[in-house]
Order: sequence, then C-alpha cells, then structure tokens
Amino acid sequence: MVILDGKKISDEIRSEIRDEVVRFKLRSGFSPVLAAVIVGNDPASKIYVGNKEKGCREVGIESRVVQLKESTTTQELLRAVDRLNNDSSVHGILVQRPLPNNCNENLILDAVNPFKDVDAFHPENVGLISQGRPRFIPCTPYGIQELLLRNGIETEGKKVVIVGRSNIVGKPMGLMLLQQSRGGNATVMITHSRTKNLAEITRQADILIVAVGAANFVTADMVGRGTVVVDVGINRLPDGKLCGDVDFDKVKEIAAAITPVPGGVGPLTVTMLLRNTLTAAELAVAG
Repeated sequence: MVILDGKKISDEIRSEIRDEVVRFKLRSGFSPVLAAVIVGNDPASKIYVGNKEKGCREVGIESRVVQLKESTTTQELLRAVDRLNNDSSVHGILVQRPLPNNCNENLILDAVNPFKDVDAFHPENVGLISQGRPRFIPCTPYGIQELLLRNGIETEGKKVVIVGRSNIVGKPMGLMLLQQSRGGNATVMITHSRTKNLAEITRQADILIVAVGAANFVTADMVGRGTVVVDVGINRLPDGKLCGDVDFDKVKEIAAAITPVPGGVGPLTVTMLLRNTLTAAELAVAG
C-alpha cells in the first residue's frame, strides 16, 4: 500500500513554478499578481487566504488581499470585483467562499473576468473545460490529476468512480478524466447522495475519488481490494482531530494507494492556484 504524499508533490510543483516565475519576470519586467477578495471574518476563510499569501511568497507571485465587511452587499462586492477586473496589474482574482447570505454568489462568480478567473468557476471557463480546451483548470481537480500522474497511476481505460457532484470537485473532475489527453481517457461514473446501491458501485472502481464532506463516509466494505483511493474531504471531529471522507485506518488495509488527511489533496489545491495565476499572467502578456 502506497501513501500518496500530496505535500511532497506540492513542493515539487512549487519549485517548478518558482523557476517559471523567475523566467516570466525576466521576459515581462513585472510579477504575476493574485488578488483575493474576502468578505467578513470567517476563521477558516482567513486561514485559507493566509495559506495562499504564503504560497505566493514562496514562488515569487505578488499577493493582494481585499478585505470587506460582513455587511457588504452584492452591489458593493460587484464594484470591488469590477475594480480588480479593470486593474491591468492584477492577473488572477479569487473571491473567497463561503460568502455571507446577503451576497449573491452566482452573480459574483459570473462577474469575474474569465481571463482572471483562476478558480475556474466562470461559466465560460467551465464550458472550455467541457470541450477539452481549458483556459484554467479548477484547483482541486487539477491537484488530484497531478497527484495521480506524478505517482505513475494510469487513468487510461480505468474505471473511476467519483463520490460527490459539486461544481468545485466532482463535476469538473469527471470532465477532466473523460478527456482524450494525458491524465484522462478514463471511464467515469459520478455518484451522489441519491445514488442507489452506492457501495456496489464504489467496489468496482479502479480509482475512487471521494468528495462528499462527511467524516469517514466511505468505509472498508465500500472499497475493492487494490483500489487507488483519493480522499478530498477534510472534517473536524468532536475531539478536534481532522479526518477525511474515507475511513483511512480501515481502508488503507485494502487499498493499493491512498491519500492521507491532512497532507494529501489539500496542499495541492493552493499550489495549482499558483499555477493558474502564472498562466493568467502569461495570457495577459500574450494579449
């Protein structure tokens, strides 16, 4: 059984990005810039944005944070996004979620310039992914794909079962794995809370990707022997400990490879955001 070390792969990719940023600065004369918009004082959001700032520093990308009050309205947030859209020195924009209830999330995500949408949530970028010609790739699925590729785990011809159908992980992951490209060519089934006989389906997977947001949701009886298991979830138990969506201790006994929580997919999400920001800067230079 192999532990899929996301931190190690993340460090490897960040080293590559760091070198590419140096070359980009020499060619262009300026730094890639990532702007994060955060509304309110959600502790988890602040930690996540802090991790993004740290990641930017590590690879030479400039980080800016736009902090707005909890009471910010949709119109006020739209104006903040519009200012960033029109700021030519800003290459990547991310709007940290969750947003307060008084903000219309879809309107905000749709308002981000698709050439600066480094989270790849804009409908235009989602459409490009579905057609197999992505401008940006959603950060968590991008990280999962790199984790598989760099561990020599073949997807071509394999049966991949995804548990979870979110716009952030499940749906884009399925689209990426279907593409006729490196890290694709898989046979994909996306399952969810309404799927009947879920355990029967998950046991058939060569690769099982779990992103449901429920602690220890996938148990050993739901996993076939020799399966590659990718756990996207991160949940806090009553005792304060973190765990994934997969019962790690039991499932690792039958899996061929498995991601830990923490230290699996998580580190790669921010790293692929940095990759997308560099791509956005390169697109801006190309015109």
